[in-house]
Amino acid sequence: MRRREFLKYSAMGAVGTMLGTVPGLSWAADRAVHWLTWENLAYDKYVADFVKSTGISIDKGFIGSDDEQFAKIRAGGGADWDLITPGLDKVELYVAADLLQPLDLSKIPNAAKRYAPFMNTPLGKKDGKTYGIPFYWGINPIVYRADLMDKEPDWSTLFEGEKYKGRLAMRDYALEAIAIAAMYVGIPRERIFKMDDKELAECKKACIAQKKLLRTYWNSIADLTNLFATGEVVCAFSWVPPYYDLRAKGIDMGMAKPKEGVIGWCDTCAIPKDASPEGAAAAHELINYVLGPDYGYKLALDGPYAISTSTARAKLTPEEQDRIFIKDLSVMDSFVWKENPADYGKWVRIWNEVKAS
Repeated sequence: MRRREFLKYSAMGAVGTMLGTVPGLSWAADRAVHWLTWENLAYDKYVADFVKSTGISIDKGFIGSDDEQFAKIRAGGGADWDLITPGLDKVELYVAADLLQPLDLSKIPNAAKRYAPFMNTPLGKKDGKTYGIPFYWGINPIVYRADLMDKEPDWSTLFEGEKYKGRLAMRDYALEAIAIAAMYVGIPRERIFKMDDKELAECKKACIAQKKLLRTYWNSIADLTNLFATGEVVCAFSWVPPYYDLRAKGIDMGMAKPKEGVIGWCDTCAIPKDASPEGAAAAHELINYVLGPDYGYKLALDGPYAISTSTARAKLTPEEQDRIFIKDLSVMDSFVWKENPADYGKWVRIWNEVKAS
């Protein structure tokens, strides 16, 4: 018995036990959407209005990584879920494995209000059909101790910053580390994830030279936050949370968005191929809701994250807009969206050689 069937019949059994056998009473399944996502996107306070206004209940399941989600769906879990949350750069893997059904954008009117980069991106699409629609997003910038550096850094600081030797940090992730090296050495943005062997060799050389300047390759954002707090690290390629967490504690933190490009990330809404017609219909309604103003406003205040549409923008103060990078929309011009290189194994081998150097 699949997960959704177990939940359905368990609920029916419980009600039947309470009511006994009622002649002529037939059971009709309540409308529901089964959503596999990150826990921080599905808090009850975010979706309560949707449940109340549509009568559609939400059965939530949570993921710890995109790889875990992909493995679940590929192993046959697509029939258990009506809505999943793949990374924008990962949708092509799901499509190649025939795990998703195309979305009907006519049933998602808020999709028409996507910001231009999310409307125009080729990612999440195939043969003119959308399989993963951009949902929420952010950037991974340079975060730094403004009180311990004499000027705003850029990517060159992480490769040439002898003054800060032993107090710089990079994330231990081949895709991002090599992409940042590519921006540093001047690889055109459109070629970063399509680099040939000569260009990759240039990036490898830069990463090996960089290594002697670093305090660490970080894996845990909590560990990086602690290193910033103690001053052991003054500048790093980072996620956003250390900037806000430490500023809240009175530490003068800065955030830099280099003109050469900023790593952007985005997750999508997608419907498994094996979702039932009823589940897919409910999922389209939920997608439209999470791209709308009420959900977008709550996520902006709490996340703080931006959704891919402009629907909530007018409800936010300039300060709230700035916090989620939508006050100045020109920041989107510098986005470098992560993609899957044709031979990512080669990138991983290069990165392992860098760390072993």
